Amino acid sequence: MMMIYGMFVFELRTLPYQQLRHSMNWRHVKNDRINRSAKWQYIGAGETQINLDGVLYPEITGGDVSLTVLATQAYTGRPWPLISGAGQIYGMYVLTGLQATHTEFDRYGKAKKIEFSISFQRCDEDLRERLQASSVGDLLSGLKDKATSAYNSASSTLSGLF
Repeated sequence: MMMIYGMFVFELRTLPYQQLRHSMNWRHVKNDRINRSAKWQYIGAGETQINLDGVLYPEITGGDVSLTVLATQAYTGRPWPLISGAGQIYGMYVLTGLQATHTEFDRYGKAKKIEFSISFQRCDEDLRERLQASSVGDLLSGLKDKATSAYNSASSTLSGLF
C-alpha cells in the first residue's frame, strides 16, 4: 500500500503515483505605518494541498475503473483521512481535482497509457496551529516568573544566613 484515502487504497493494482507534491502556506499581512517601515503580522495557517501525479498502463496497473472509483468517492463531497503507506497521517482531505489523459489506443479505442493528476485540499486544522506565538510567549513568561521567584527566594535565604 502506497497511500489510503478514506476507503480507496493507492497501490500498483489501482493508482500507483510516481510523484507526490505537498504544498503548505502560512498567511501574513502587511500593516503600513506612517514614517516607519511596514510591519508584518502572522494571521494563521493557509491552505495545504497534496497533488499526486502518475502514469497508468492498464495492462499492468490500474486503469479507468480505479479512476472511476476514486471519482465516485469524490462525489460524496465528504473529507476523508489521507494516510501514507509509511504511516504518516496527513489529515482530512477532500478531492478537488482529477485530470486524466488517455493515449496510445488499441484497435478497440481502449487507452494503453493513462496519465493522471489528482488534487487534494486539506479541510481540518493542523494540530501545530495551536502553537501560536502568544501561547509560546505566555509559556516563556511563566517560566521567567518562576525563575525570578526562585532566585529571589534563594537570595533572601542566603542573605539571612550571612
